[in-house]
Amino acid sequence: MTDNQPENPEDKGPEDIDVKQETQPDPHTVIEKLVSENAELKDRALRALADLENLRRRTEKDSADARTYAVSNFARDLLSVVDNLERALTSLTDEQRVSGGEALKVMAEGVDLTARDLASVLSRHGVKRLDPVGEKFDPNFHQAMFEAPDPEVPSGHVAQVAQSGWKIGERVLRPALVGVSKGAAKTAPV
Repeated sequence: MTDNQPENPEDKGPEDIDVKQETQPDPHTVIEKLVSENAELKDRALRALADLENLRRRTEKDSADARTYAVSNFARDLLSVVDNLERALTSLTDEQRVSGGEALKVMAEGVDLTARDLASVLSRHGVKRLDPVGEKFDPNFHQAMFEAPDPEVPSGHVAQVAQSGWKIGERVLRPALVGVSKGAAKTAPV
């Protein structure tokens, strides 16, 4: 036979035929391999679906947070306006309101209406005032400015509020500046 002629299958010896039969895979091995690949692919698909669901939930939460907290910086800036309106109202005594004439009375009412309207607008956007008088001191919502004896308020509770605190949703915009009670003053033994 020459090198260029194709080999005739009939020219093969019996040992060549046996080698071909031995190289065919066992059907049980093929099935086990396919079942294993199927299980692996199913696991990967389930993991991909779980990742997609987690991403969807995270995106929904981020979107809800963005809607809730989008006005945080703007609201924080408006808090000083609320404080100034309240200071303007508290600077007038009842006697000054009565004796100050009609113009002062009307102006005080206008400032009061403006302060209430601003607080209402903030409230509609999820910004709420913290009124902690009598509550247990919580450093997450309150900033202690002083500590004083107060027989009316238990020790460790807010006795006075120097400046209102505010929150938006569940986040603190500004902690309340408070005075914390030490309880009743201790008397010296007689």
